[in-house]
Amino acid sequence: MPKLSRPRRESSSIHPLAVEFLGRSDAFLACSEEMARIARIDRPALIVGERGAGKELAAARLHYLSARWQSPLVALNCAALAPTLIESELFGHEAGAFTGAAGRRVGRFEAADRGTIFLDEIGAMPLEVQEKILRVVEYGVFERVGGVAAVEVNVRIIGATNLDLPSLAARGKFKRDLLDRLSFEVLTLPPLRARVEDIQLLAEHFAARMAVELGRSEPARFTDAAMAQLMSHPWPGNVRELKNVVERSVARSELATIERVVFDPFDSPYRPSAPETDATAGMISTAQAHAAQAPFGLPIALSAAVAALEREALAAALAAARHNQRVAAGLLGLGYNQFRNLYRKYKAPLKPAT
Repeated sequence: MPKLSRPRRESSSIHPLAVEFLGRSDAFLACSEEMARIARIDRPALIVGERGAGKELAAARLHYLSARWQSPLVALNCAALAPTLIESELFGHEAGAFTGAAGRRVGRFEAADRGTIFLDEIGAMPLEVQEKILRVVEYGVFERVGGVAAVEVNVRIIGATNLDLPSLAARGKFKRDLLDRLSFEVLTLPPLRARVEDIQLLAEHFAARMAVELGRSEPARFTDAAMAQLMSHPWPGNVRELKNVVERSVARSELATIERVVFDPFDSPYRPSAPETDATAGMISTAQAHAAQAPFGLPIALSAAVAALEREALAAALAAARHNQRVAAGLLGLGYNQFRNLYRKYKAPLKPAT
């Protein structure tokens, strides 16, 4: 890797002041230490984590903690563009390279020269583009679309994904050579459920910022009951989901004290019925099978089958949540009151199906 030359005075696509990576849990602190170590090594890196876990913020920290911090940080979401557009977006094109290419266009790699390029959702990148990126990693050169002249760049590549890239490579859907080079360092972000101690800190931070945005003079605070709801929620959408829930709850409260947490903005007695899905069809098929076994196909057998399905789902959710009913409600996609109403329907103890 050639030495870094004097940085260009260009603005990056992610401002350092926008980097919010907060926490005090052991999992968060261990991840932060690993991030600081990886940032100092001028080699490609991969960030692996669930949706909403903060992969873009982690990439920004890797850049601003590195020797390239004064140079551009350029980001591209590989899943947001059609496969035919990604190559031109990354490497640029020459005039006349395709219909509508009136002049030369600089791509993201050139814009990130001497800095960092962040490729989000890198698992969605077409194989032919992966081949071209592999050449950049190995030799620091590429050609623009429609061009023949080699363009030299000095760029650190950081990729991010919520997919299992080794499995994709084993199935031929991701180039093994590129994976080997990008995974010089791999940073795996802990999900929010693994850093429960950070929920209150993050919630209070997002609430205070939302109150300022709304022009309120008093900082927003959660009641003990509201905070308990936040602490017990499973957070499948991680920090991004927590941020949305907290900001929505602050916006809907007319008081500085937040008593009600709004997890589901669609929750309403007038909510339209969901269209039938494969899972719903499977439940109906199971109920129909029970009904077919009943004398004369009486409708009572259908309700019995639905009840059996509800009992099994409740039992499985409670077992997975270690009998924490709020967590079990989240696993089933139900509000807590909806879960309690369903739970009260059954008098006998719930046991998972064997």
